[in-house]
Amino acid sequence: MLSLPLTHPVTQEQFGDLVGVSQPVVSDLLARGILLAGQPAATWLRAYTKHLREQAAGRGADGELARERARLAREQADRVAMDNAVNRRELAPVSVLELVLAKMAGDVGSLLQGLVPRVRRRVDLPGEALRILDEEVTKARNRAAAMTLADAEEEPEEEDEA
Repeated sequence: MLSLPLTHPVTQEQFGDLVGVSQPVVSDLLARGILLAGQPAATWLRAYTKHLREQAAGRGADGELARERARLAREQADRVAMDNAVNRRELAPVSVLELVLAKMAGDVGSLLQGLVPRVRRRVDLPGEALRILDEEVTKARNRAAAMTLADAEEEPEEEDEA
């Protein structure tokens, strides 16, 4: 057992032996300002144990543990918020949204496909008007059938009025 007078300064090697670390570790503690040269061993011991407590609590000099804990807490809060939004039916998986969009596009396409024949049977329009109506309905039907979720992020195209 090492016996040192704690009221007097000690060498780096002696302090290292006292706390169970190597002399280079003590030298690093001095270089980082955790220990101050010339102070008594008792002061170094208090400073060293304070440093160890701060590291254990995540308040070390580099703060890495504290940053990781904060990042984890943010991720957990985001996950809980997302779960709550799903439970409130404010969010849905992309695959479900794509299925709904595809079904809706198919339904709209079917309705549009029957529009021109219904108009032709019920309204007496010139052939040119029916041809233009058929072209526009075909464009709309094709656009609806090709719609994806990515299209929701794009700006709508301006069409020329002819």
